[in-house]
Amino acid sequence: MTQVLFGLQAVTPQPSVLTIGNFDGVHVGHRALLQHAVNHARHAEVRSVVMTFDPHPNAVLGRGDAPKKIQPLDDRLATLAASGVDLVIVMPFTHALAALSAEQFVRDVLLDPLAVIRVVVGDNFRFGRDAEGDVNYLTNAGEQHGFAVDVFELLELDGVAVSSTKLRERISRGDMAWSAAALRRPFALTGQVVHGEARGRTLGFPTANVAVADDLVFPGNGVYACVAEVNGERFPAVTNVGVRPTFGGIEPRIEVHLIDVSLDLYGQTLTVAFIARIRDERQFDGIDALVTQIGKDRDHARAMLAIHGTN
Repeated sequence: MTQVLFGLQAVTPQPSVLTIGNFDGVHVGHRALLQHAVNHARHAEVRSVVMTFDPHPNAVLGRGDAPKKIQPLDDRLATLAASGVDLVIVMPFTHALAALSAEQFVRDVLLDPLAVIRVVVGDNFRFGRDAEGDVNYLTNAGEQHGFAVDVFELLELDGVAVSSTKLRERISRGDMAWSAAALRRPFALTGQVVHGEARGRTLGFPTANVAVADDLVFPGNGVYACVAEVNGERFPAVTNVGVRPTFGGIEPRIEVHLIDVSLDLYGQTLTVAFIARIRDERQFDGIDALVTQIGKDRDHARAMLAIHGTN
């Protein structure tokens, strides 16, 4: 059973193999670090630990807007725990933490509370005040203090290095195939179904208007074949992400139509897994043209989900 702690106050010093980073999305590159750390810890019969940070440094240090999250923190922690690590530490990112020098970070974060014997990081890992520490600094510190450092290069998919930044870019472009390969699962959003304008019902295609936290990354505006999950049940769905230009909308929405199913979803928590992009969002000349296209989108989604084995 994985233990989750917030901060270092309750951490018991004992020999540990540590992997450290933001881990937003917990993509294939992160999973490689996690598996490596878990394997080494089990071989050495010591504790495996992953350290992540919240909130994003930009939100604390005023370096522009914090990037949109791929996962809410609770989902990130659940995915990290599923890797088999013994302990997940969420470090609150504060001005005090940001002010630590690289030397202080090694002493006060890695050595005293964790007693690390091995640290596993990506080759772009930086730490300490003004990001003064890098993997070379960490390796030298390991030689001085008696811990090993394993450095991983970024993994590539289709010639593209996998990173949380690249994932956000691909998701926002609607590239669900690459995103799913990088995540080893379809990208998904979860939110509560709230009342909308009930326009879909009048068109013959009732939709669930899903309210999702605005600090999460959204797929690019368009229509998607999806799998919707509510109360443990999964349903094929077609989802529109966008502003509904035919009706003069402004605010982006996520509207989910369950295929061949009629359920009262108001107030329910709905998770939408985005399987494949069908088309861009566009404005139609009238209601009849829109209804015809929605029917085609539904049929297209049904076929695409069958191909992906998710219908």
